[in-house]
Amino acid sequence: MALWIPITIFAAFAQNLRFMLQKHLKATKLTTGGATFARFLFATPIAIFLVVLMANLGWEIPQGSNRTWAFVITGGTAQILATMLVVALFAERNFAVGITLKKTEAMLTAIVGFIVLGEGLSLWAGFAILIGIFGVILLSDPPKQTDGSWYKRIFNRASAYGIGSGAIFAVSATCYRGASLSLSSGDFIIRAVFTLACVTTFQTIAMSIWLRLKEPGEIGRVLKSWRVTMLVGITGVLGSLGWFMAFTLQNAAYVKALGQIELVFTFAASYLIFKERSTGREIVGIGLVVVSILLLILVIR
Repeated sequence: MALWIPITIFAAFAQNLRFMLQKHLKATKLTTGGATFARFLFATPIAIFLVVLMANLGWEIPQGSNRTWAFVITGGTAQILATMLVVALFAERNFAVGITLKKTEAMLTAIVGFIVLGEGLSLWAGFAILIGIFGVILLSDPPKQTDGSWYKRIFNRASAYGIGSGAIFAVSATCYRGASLSLSSGDFIIRAVFTLACVTTFQTIAMSIWLRLKEPGEIGRVLKSWRVTMLVGITGVLGSLGWFMAFTLQNAAYVKALGQIELVFTFAASYLIFKERSTGREIVGIGLVVVSILLLILVIR
């Protein structure tokens, strides 16, 4: 088994834990901005510490270029916006459906990766991703929709949040792979750690300024809830480190496609922890996405 596959599965598991914590923060204590900020605030010192530790252990720290910083700023900004959309989505649909809707990022990452980095997909991989997209279309139809118009059943606020987050996450994933590959030297581990430290530092500064101007007092509420927000940061940095290493090793579209395995963890959390129940159509939709994951594992080398 290629190394990027278990790394991606670990990243998806850690990311699912982080979204669970952010759902809790959004539902009980913090605004969408505050719950998003918590993901970066405590991740930054951990990422910086890892860079310093590796430097002291003799690892060569790579140098960035203007291309690197452009990818870092663009990808970091995109991830902030996408995370805010996902957190807002939790107020519209249950946890399992909310996370599944954002999984349009698999197909969209393939498109963005082709445009920005010139990376293509095999025919079978594209077919597998398309199966997952059909599943997402089923999930975009809210179970309590009373208006029979097909466009209102598919194009609603929840699906807009989900597909919007998927599109923006696709941009961030492609930019992170571009940033890591643009570094001057180093293996996939140090490239991933260095890129992560740069991105989370930028995101923390940017969101601190935003919250200070737009939501006075919210930073204080994030710090007051440090027991949960620190866990958000820890799971966030573990997940991001996994994603960044996988992006360095493999086409971002393949990584995000396999990352749909997060839905297995999500469905379990929705049922066992949040006590949420899905409709038959939602289960079929989730099933199609899982089938696309299994097919991708078979066709990707």
